[in-house]
Amino acid sequence: MKKINWGRLSHFMRLRTFSSGLILISLFCFSGCGNSGEQIPDVSNITINLQTYRFDKDLYAIDTNHIGLGLQKLNEKYPDFLNYYLDTVRQYGIHSNFSDTAKGGIDSLRIDLTFKDFVGLQDTIIKYYPDNKDIDKDLTDGFRFMKYYIPDCSIPRIFYLNMGLSKWSSFPVDNKTICVGLDMFLGDQYPFYRSIGVPGYMLPHFRRKYLPVSVLNTVYQTIHPFRQDDKTLLDLMIQRGKEQFFLHKVLPHLPDSVIFGFTQIQLKWCNENENMVYNFFIHQKLLYNKEGHSILPYVYDGPFAKDMEAPSDPVKYTPGNIGTWLGYRIVCAWMGQHPKTTLEELLNQQTDPARFLEEAKYRPK
Repeated sequence: MKKINWGRLSHFMRLRTFSSGLILISLFCFSGCGNSGEQIPDVSNITINLQTYRFDKDLYAIDTNHIGLGLQKLNEKYPDFLNYYLDTVRQYGIHSNFSDTAKGGIDSLRIDLTFKDFVGLQDTIIKYYPDNKDIDKDLTDGFRFMKYYIPDCSIPRIFYLNMGLSKWSSFPVDNKTICVGLDMFLGDQYPFYRSIGVPGYMLPHFRRKYLPVSVLNTVYQTIHPFRQDDKTLLDLMIQRGKEQFFLHKVLPHLPDSVIFGFTQIQLKWCNENENMVYNFFIHQKLLYNKEGHSILPYVYDGPFAKDMEAPSDPVKYTPGNIGTWLGYRIVCAWMGQHPKTTLEELLNQQTDPARFLEEAKYRPK
């Protein structure tokens, strides 16, 4: 299995037309923004054989008095994943020395498997996810739509983990394997997120409904990684806009608020102030700005949109990554002007950002 460099993951975590006499597929695929009121293609005839594994359950089922033997049995079930998890993800340094007499890594693993807080976390995961049938179904549906729009795409296998509240929600091992930390999808009311320093604005990302968004976004990022070096804000917005357009197409049953990870108040504010947001970027001369400290906050999650609201305001209405939302609106406008363009063609095209904006004929509401 070709491994993705683990150090790179931190950056990674920071996503056919018929003739006029027939029904135009493009009309219901690309006619507007958002998932409400839009016709959704029938994908029921697309078969997806999604392979998922509850590695978290199997790991915590090991007899901690005989960890070496347990790891040997686990290695039989996960021959190309166990060592990666133990030595790269968790950095135990066991290196296939599955012996109870081995020191170091085995002792560290034993501590983790018996430490009451970690055991309690696994118990909570089991409470929230006694099985994975419902999330498997949601992911399968998402991959059906992905297959519909991008027929040659590959479907990754999914490993569900307990990452010990390390803040890793979903991440790739390679282009065929994705890990999902179920501990990061226990709901925004889970009390220990605050204790590990999770800011309030990120809590919507830890809801169960956001799990398929996180996974499909990880899939997208492995194919179309976000490029921020020496890019203008407009370029970054369009990149994020395409990412969001993809997510809206493959998860058409989810509302905008879930896919963006916004609150309903934030989304309502965006929809009511689209013209003001666009004019803000123009008047502040930000669209073609390349200064990272000035533009990156608009395409990453944050407490509120930089310089749009005063830090002293008691209630914040703007989402931090409002540039992502506006980029999505621009991409929707572009697709409205190019209805014969397929999703795959949109994602692969390399149009200059300024030209893309001009071709979109974007007119904010």
